[in-house]
Amino acid sequence: MSTADADPRVPGRDYGEVMAASRYTYLGPEGTFTEAALRTLPEAATRELVPMVSVPAALDAVRAGEAAGALVPIENSVEGGVSATVDELASGRPLMIYREVLLPIAFALLVRPGTSLDSVKTVTGHPVAQPQVRGWLSRHLPDAQWESAASNADGARLVQEGRFDAAFAGEFAAATYGLEPLVTDIHDAENAATRFVLVGRPARPAAPTGADKTSVVLWLREDHPGALLELLQEYATCGVNMMRIESRPTGQGIGRYCFSVDCEGHIADRRVGEALMGLKRLCSGVRFLGSYPRADEVRPTVRAGTTDEDFLGAADWLTRCLDGRGDDLRS
Repeated sequence: MSTADADPRVPGRDYGEVMAASRYTYLGPEGTFTEAALRTLPEAATRELVPMVSVPAALDAVRAGEAAGALVPIENSVEGGVSATVDELASGRPLMIYREVLLPIAFALLVRPGTSLDSVKTVTGHPVAQPQVRGWLSRHLPDAQWESAASNADGARLVQEGRFDAAFAGEFAAATYGLEPLVTDIHDAENAATRFVLVGRPARPAAPTGADKTSVVLWLREDHPGALLELLQEYATCGVNMMRIESRPTGQGIGRYCFSVDCEGHIADRRVGEALMGLKRLCSGVRFLGSYPRADEVRPTVRAGTTDEDFLGAADWLTRCLDGRGDDLRS
C-alpha cells in the first residue's frame, strides 16, 4: 500500500475506504487459532485486525468493502473441509483467495484458576476441535459433557463466565481470558494442522511462483453416469494434480451437489489453464477462487508432455497444419 493510499487526507480518498484498506477481519473472538495464523503474515503487523463472530461475517465485511481481506479456516488435516468457509466461497458475491497459512494445531485444556482435572464435568470448544481431542477425552475425562462453542476462543470466554468447567483452545488464549492451561499439547493425531486462507475481493491473481495452488468450484451441467469422471479427466489429461475435492450440497434439492477443488499449479500455467477451459466447457458453472502461493512451497512434478513448452509446441504444430506446413505430422 502506497503512502497516498494510507493517508486519509489525500484528496479523492474516502476516509472509510482508507480505513477498510488497512483492516483485516478474522474468525474471532480474540485468542482463536485463526488470529494466531493471521499474525504469522508480515502485513498483519501494519493492519487493524478485527475479530468477527463467524466466518460469514468475516467474509461479508470484505464483500461490503469494510475490510481489505479476511483470514478464515478452510481445511483441517483431521476433520477435513470447514463447511462454513467452503459454502461461503461457493455462494454469494465472488471472492478470491490470495494467500494460505498452515498452522500446527495442539490444544490446551483451559480452566479457571484453582480447577483440578477431577472437577471438570463440562467442556467446550469449536466443533472441529472435538474429533481432534476425542481420544484424549475418553481416556482422561470419560464422563465430561461436551457442548460446542462458536470458536475455541469463545469457549474460553464461556469458561471465564463460569458456564463451563474447561475449554479446548490454544494455550495462547489463556492470558486473554484469565484462565490457566491445566493440560497442554493435547492432540489425538500427530502433526495435526489447519489450513487458513486470506480472502479478498476479485482482482488479478499474483504472478506464478512455481509453487502455487488453484481453487475452483464446479457445478455439473447435468447428472449422468460418468459426469464426475469427465471432470476428473480434464485434470488428468492436462497433467494437473488434484490436491482436494469436496462435494457440497447446492441447496437446490437432494442429490444436487457442487464440487470444491484445489489443484497444483497456477492459472497462468498452460496445463492448468487448459484444464480450466475444459471444465468451463463441461460445467454449468465454474467459480474461479484464485491462484496463490502454496504455504508449504512444494513445487509440483510436471509430467513430460504437460509443460508450457509442450502445450505451446502442440499449438504451433496445429497452426502449421492449418497453414499447409504440417506435411511431417510427427514433427
